[in-house]
Amino acid sequence: MRPLHPIDFIFLNLEKRQQPMHVGGLFLFTIPENAPASFIQDLVTDIRNSKCIPIPPFNNRLNGFFWDEDEEFDLDHHFRHIALPQPGRIRELLTYISQEHSTLIDRAKPLWTCHIIEGIEGNRFAMYFKIHHAMVDGIAGMRLVEKSLSDDPNAKSIVPPWCVEGPRSKRLKQPKVSRIKSLLDGLKGQLDSTPRVFYELSQTIMKDMGRNPDYVSSFQAPSSILNQRVSSSRRFAAQSFDFSRLSHIAKELNVTINDIVLAICSGALREYLISQNALPKKPLIAMVPASVRTDDSEISNRITMILANLGTNKEDPLERLQIVRRSVLNAKERFKRMNANQILNYSAFVYGAAGLNIASGLMPKRQAFNLVISNVPGPREPLYWNGARLDALYPASIVLDGQALNITMTSYLDKLEVGLTACRNALPKMQNLLTHLEEEIQRFEEIVNKDNPKLKAVS
Repeated sequence: MRPLHPIDFIFLNLEKRQQPMHVGGLFLFTIPENAPASFIQDLVTDIRNSKCIPIPPFNNRLNGFFWDEDEEFDLDHHFRHIALPQPGRIRELLTYISQEHSTLIDRAKPLWTCHIIEGIEGNRFAMYFKIHHAMVDGIAGMRLVEKSLSDDPNAKSIVPPWCVEGPRSKRLKQPKVSRIKSLLDGLKGQLDSTPRVFYELSQTIMKDMGRNPDYVSSFQAPSSILNQRVSSSRRFAAQSFDFSRLSHIAKELNVTINDIVLAICSGALREYLISQNALPKKPLIAMVPASVRTDDSEISNRITMILANLGTNKEDPLERLQIVRRSVLNAKERFKRMNANQILNYSAFVYGAAGLNIASGLMPKRQAFNLVISNVPGPREPLYWNGARLDALYPASIVLDGQALNITMTSYLDKLEVGLTACRNALPKMQNLLTHLEEEIQRFEEIVNKDNPKLKAVS
């Protein structure tokens, strides 16, 4: 038994029927060419007959203010095998994921489920895994699943994701004295960081907030259709983009991949909002999570946030890119002067009021940002599951009251994998954003592939 971490408690208390607080991942596999017709059924049978014992956090259930081991663990409650209605196109797959991502996880059991989905066109099948944000963050959750995969196409009898022991589960088995010492060391680090935090806060107030045009402050974000109250219905959309296209654009414009990703999202959002007659006069603000993790742990929420001005009020793509780049650089330069504890404390001071507003809904028309855009590097080598090649992995995330859209991306091999999660009722035809993303990539490709005098202004 271990007590709830304060952040675990926050995520649990944010949850309500229209606001599920789980994250997920959609993993798409190709069945091996010479595999028997019973390949998927054999895989499912092996998993159900497996004698492996679930490890933390997969065997933890809620018990008041504590995480307790589930002594009546029932795999059938968590593991499901379904077949899509035919024809099993990607459209039907994404519809199923949208429905499953809308439903709450039963709190009487460990807070996760895993779905094996067959009947997908192109001799493929999928795994959809969802887990509560109180147990793990989205990217760490996907990493836990990746640990059950292999870089060897001939490897068989892969251990199910909930039985793969990682650094976090090992730490949870540490003696109580060791964990208490670790907690006290963490508190000391937080206290030691306080002087530097107050110095940076004073610099922000005296310099950035008053005279720096690239500083993005809390509650600067305009009201938009992205910031409505959400229903319980979700829409999930996903697509892969060639990473080489983005790398080429970034190289030609002498900016980072993240700058280009944000600029492309900016253009796509602008076009979507114009199509809905809902483009704000002021620029949208994106919250971009940034990791401050200093080890390979899977403990969630070692992240801070960067507020990026997306420049959606500007028509010129290069002008939007300049605005995005400067606002992100401004935040990064500040964080370079601080260590991980100082960054976390600084973020708590600066953005604490914004977080409280999201949790309480006291000022629904004021927000620190309009949406979350997250981009995290993924595996660079091909992965396999009992010989089935992983073709794509798409992250699915959380939307909240006042935050009806989440764009989460990860890379795999030579692809940028994009997962869009939104409230179906608040954002009609949200899947059109994927088309707008492609159009914006093409727009930048046209710019860099011709002699454009504006390019010098970007770099």
